[in-house]
Amino acid sequence: MSPTLAIPAAKLAVGVAGGLLGKLTQAAGDERTAKARKVADDFETVFLENFTQNVMSTSGTEGPLGENGTGGEVWRSMLTQEYARNLQKAGGLGLSDQILRDLIQVQAKASGTAATGAGHAG
Repeated sequence: MSPTLAIPAAKLAVGVAGGLLGKLTQAAGDERTAKARKVADDFETVFLENFTQNVMSTSGTEGPLGENGTGGEVWRSMLTQEYARNLQKAGGLGLSDQILRDLIQVQAKASGTAATGAGHAG
């Protein structure tokens, strides 16, 4: 290959590699954000489940499966889980949005610290 073609070919290869790296970085960032969203949503669901459990425990023990029996406890547990899932899917309390922002900040600080630490290691 002639020197006049080698430089443009090298620039093209660097450009393609840079574009590919950018896309891979964005995909990894999107995947991390999706995982962080799931964690935040799951946390809010657990919070809502505990909340609905407390509400149902103070509303009495009578239920369609009887008083204070094993069936009643199982029914109440399943019902509170379902209430919590539906409340979260309907928008929840907004906890998951705040948790997601905090998780992203923690991830950004951790990756910034890792990148800074790697630069100082050599």
